[in-house]
Amino acid sequence: MSVSWVLAAVLIIGAAAFFVARTRAARLQPQAGQKQHSLPGYHGSFALILATLPAIIFLAIWKAASPLYIDGAVWRSLPEQVRSAPDMNRSLTMGTIYAIGDGLRRLDAGELEQVRSSQADLKALFASKGLALASNGEAYMIPAAEAYRGMNDASSRYSAIGAILISLAGAYFGLSGITLRRRARNNVERVMLWALIAASTVAILTTIGIVLSMLFQTLAFFRTVPLANFFFGTVWDPRFAAAGSGGATGQFGLIPLLAGTLYIAFVAMLFAVPVGLFAAIYMSEYASRRMRSVVKPVLEVLAGIPTIVYGIFALVTVGPLLRDISAALAGGQPLIMAQSVLTAGLVMGIMLLPFVSSLSDHIISALPRSLHDGSLGLGATRSETVRNVILPAALPGIVGALLLTASRAIGETMIVVLAAGVAANLTLNPGEAMTTITVKIVNQLTGDLEFTSPQTLVAFALGITLFVLTLGMNVAALYIVRKYREQYE
Repeated sequence: MSVSWVLAAVLIIGAAAFFVARTRAARLQPQAGQKQHSLPGYHGSFALILATLPAIIFLAIWKAASPLYIDGAVWRSLPEQVRSAPDMNRSLTMGTIYAIGDGLRRLDAGELEQVRSSQADLKALFASKGLALASNGEAYMIPAAEAYRGMNDASSRYSAIGAILISLAGAYFGLSGITLRRRARNNVERVMLWALIAASTVAILTTIGIVLSMLFQTLAFFRTVPLANFFFGTVWDPRFAAAGSGGATGQFGLIPLLAGTLYIAFVAMLFAVPVGLFAAIYMSEYASRRMRSVVKPVLEVLAGIPTIVYGIFALVTVGPLLRDISAALAGGQPLIMAQSVLTAGLVMGIMLLPFVSSLSDHIISALPRSLHDGSLGLGATRSETVRNVILPAALPGIVGALLLTASRAIGETMIVVLAAGVAANLTLNPGEAMTTITVKIVNQLTGDLEFTSPQTLVAFALGITLFVLTLGMNVAALYIVRKYREQYE
């Protein structure tokens, strides 16, 4: 039985337990001097939790642990000369065995007998069943594949039986103890508290896992490339080499990529921040209700456009337009290339407009109305109110919105690829092409490269550098907010 069917059965049992428990609790008749501790809905929810949560936890643990056991058992059944091979061959061997085991499920009895007697062409036989097999494999793989199939089937069967039995036991316990004084509400609230703690823990552990995964690969990269060459190098020339070719290491200078990332993000913010902030001020302080209902949705439509569309727009329209305008102004020789920092920054700024405007508008609108009315009542104009009252009060939220916008700009890839190119140049001319860290991360992880080569491992070094950069931005923003925020009673 597949996992989806088991989960469906558990949920059905849980739903039935919910309705039965709620009905039973609703029929309870308090005696004189007695009060019902929990509402019927809490009794139903508690029965639902008992019938589903333990079964789901059991199923998750079983599905996580059983592949490890099966993998070890199958590996131990292989000949000694296979197990003594280098570790890099283990994944290939086990992958072939698993592919054969999954393919055996589609064969009839006669075909299985042919396979067992080694008289069948596995590759051709599996191809006739719509399955791709890299090779015919070795003779020892057939018994191992059958053992894998048997253990996998048994594991699925036992996990399904165990989950359903646990679900039924939980439903029985939830239905058998329904009384007036049963603290179902407290139990449900306790479960919800632990669920929230678990969700928070998962989020924290996920973040830690991401950082550690990048960190270990980064350390492997720096065992090959010195720190100084990476952080202070001004040349980016990874010298791609095909897998197994033993190509040269190349040069991995970070400065051109870091400069391009910050330069393009700066140009984008230079356009998006004033336009978006002024739009937010207009919508919150000056625009009529009817005008606001038109302008705000139009701006927010920009947030729903895929970034690849912005990239195409930059490549087809904005880039050639800037190039032609600069050529006309310079008398024939364009000052701005079609793929340039200015093109990418301008289009990225358009993409970031809804982030700045919408977030800033919500922040300004959430301020106490008394600040606005009090300033106007004392004789201040609208512009003075905005400058001296609204903006200082909204500063922490606006800084947060700008931080979110800057992080979005730094992490953008598609617009940069199409609008600024992939050349790692180091220049101050916004009319020339540059690239960013995210673009090179994609480039280094694309292609036929050895995963242990510096050309691939550098992507992790770039990733953790980007992480540290955004973390520094968060710390700086927090410092600015705490230092300059206005406090009101």
